[in-house]
Amino acid sequence: MQPVTRFAPSPTGYLHLGHAYSALDAWSRARSAGGRFLLRIEDIDRTRCRPEYEAAVLEDLSWLGLDWDGKVRRQSDHFDDYREALAHLQAMDVIYPCFCSRKDIAAAQSAPHGPDGPVYPGACRDLPKEIAAKKQASGIPFALRLDVAKARALCGPLYFDEESLGTIAAVPEQLGDIVLARRETPCSYHLCVTIDDALQGVTLVTRAEDLLPATHIHRLLQALLGLPAPNYAHHKLLKDAHGQRLAKRAGAPSLRSLRQSGVSPAETRIMAGFPG
Repeated sequence: MQPVTRFAPSPTGYLHLGHAYSALDAWSRARSAGGRFLLRIEDIDRTRCRPEYEAAVLEDLSWLGLDWDGKVRRQSDHFDDYREALAHLQAMDVIYPCFCSRKDIAAAQSAPHGPDGPVYPGACRDLPKEIAAKKQASGIPFALRLDVAKARALCGPLYFDEESLGTIAAVPEQLGDIVLARRETPCSYHLCVTIDDALQGVTLVTRAEDLLPATHIHRLLQALLGLPAPNYAHHKLLKDAHGQRLAKRAGAPSLRSLRQSGVSPAETRIMAGFPG
């Protein structure tokens, strides 16, 4: 079967070499096998995403020599898809409202630590529904969390295929009861990416190795929603001269700045680890 891959950046800043590596990896895998390469803009965070960054994504990828198949999918155009999935999970009774702030969770003595820091300790999981409803009605900010233990009981053992690691048993508990929606953001990364990959027919998800823990949660969501499970390939992280991961917030040089300084697309590909 010809692969369908995707590159899915968030337009919260300009692309850097780490993004270039990820895009080139997905693009080359699709093109070398006669498959399809899709571009998706993950812009659910309307407070941080900006149209000029989205425009720059298209410009930078074209400058690198990448092309994509079909129309670009913009997540902000598809909130109804995510609401439908959320309603399905609510009907399954695997979601509950949580009134804890991020600060509350970080300060909790009982909060275990997972791959991404403090794991939610479940303070609101067993809150009586009538009390939770009163809190929601009063306007107290809340998030909707996935009850992972209850979801696991419904789905049983789950597995996914990872290119370099083989078949892996999913352990979604390592991330705890993750947030699926907030009042200011009607859906989370975890829910949106799972829905999008299924709706777009993605068969091979290529992304950085730091997202491997998230794959365990995505496999659980796929099972709950009756969605197909793609194959996965988690690639290395590009790092700077000090061994630090390239990141927007750390000021990694953007593709735009490289271009403006006279670096060619071919030179940029080599810098990103793709000399071909």
